[in-house]
Amino acid sequence: MTTMTSTAGETAVRRPTPSSPDAARRPRRQGGTILALPALVWYLVFMVGPLVAIFVVAALRWPGMLQPVSFAGFDNVRTVLDDPVFWDAVSNTAIQLVVAVPVMVVCAYMLGYYVAQKPPGHKVIRYLLFIPGLISTPAKAMVFYAALSPDGLVNGGLKAVGLGSLADAWLASPSTALACLIALDIWAGIGFTAVLFAARLGSVPEEIGEAAQLDGAGHWRTMWRIHFPVIRDYVGVVTMLQFLWTLFGSAQHVLLLTQGGPGSSSTTLSFLVYQKAFIAADLGYSQTVGVFLFLTGLVGLLAIRRAFRQNH
Repeated sequence: MTTMTSTAGETAVRRPTPSSPDAARRPRRQGGTILALPALVWYLVFMVGPLVAIFVVAALRWPGMLQPVSFAGFDNVRTVLDDPVFWDAVSNTAIQLVVAVPVMVVCAYMLGYYVAQKPPGHKVIRYLLFIPGLISTPAKAMVFYAALSPDGLVNGGLKAVGLGSLADAWLASPSTALACLIALDIWAGIGFTAVLFAARLGSVPEEIGEAAQLDGAGHWRTMWRIHFPVIRDYVGVVTMLQFLWTLFGSAQHVLLLTQGGPGSSSTTLSFLVYQKAFIAADLGYSQTVGVFLFLTGLVGLLAIRRAFRQNH
C-alpha cells in the first residue's frame, strides 16, 4: 500500500514565473507608464497650460503687456460680436477653408495616385513636389508678390497675349486679395500632401488595383472606387492636418502680403488674433477671437473625423 504525501511547495498556489504571460505583461505596462510620464508632463505644461490661458485672458481687460489688468467678464465677447471686422474675418476664413482645403486634398490625392503608379521619373517628381515645403514663408510671399504686383509676371503675361484689360492690382484689390492668399495656401500645401498620399497609396497591395483593371476598371474608377475607400481613414487624417494648417497658419501669409486689406477684405481670424494682440495691444479682444478660433478648429476636426470614418 502506498501513501501519497504532499509538500507545502506542491500545495501552494503557483506564482507566475517570469516566462508566464501575466508576469511579462505587468512590468511592461508599468514601464510604459513611466516612459510616457515626461511626454505627459510636457503636454500638460506647454499644451493644456496655454489653452487654459486663452480662456483666462479672454475674460480680462488687458490693454497691453505692461498695462494694468482688470476683470472684463463677457464684455470682450460683446465687443467682438459687435465688431464688423470680426464678422468679415469669419466670412473670409469660411471661404478660405471651404475653397482651399477640398481643392488641396482632392488635387493632392490625384497627384499622389499618379506618383504611386511609378511613372517614368517618379522619384524626381517626389523631390520636386517637396520644393514648396523647403521654401521659407517669406520667400514664398516674395514669389507671389513678384508675380501678382501691378508690374509682375501675371499682368505682363496678360498684356503679352492681348488681355491687358484683365490686368489688375491683384493683392490690392478687395475682390482678388483673398483669392490670391487662397492660391498661395493651395500651392504651398499641395505638393507635400501629394507625397504623403503617394507614400500611403504605395503600401496598398498591388493585387487590388490589378484585379480592378482585370474587371475593366480604368484609372479614374480605380483611384476613387478602389483605392480611396482603402485609405479613407488616412485621407481623413491628412484633411484634418490641412484644415488646421489653413485655419491657424494663414496669418503669416496675410501679414506678409496684404496686412488684412484692402480694408478687411483679406483679414482672417488667425490674423485678427495677431493684429489685436501685437498691433492694437488689446489682449482681451485678441484672445476672445482666439477662443472662437479654437472652437472652430474643434468643431471642424470633429466634423472631418465623422465624415471620413470607416463605415465597416
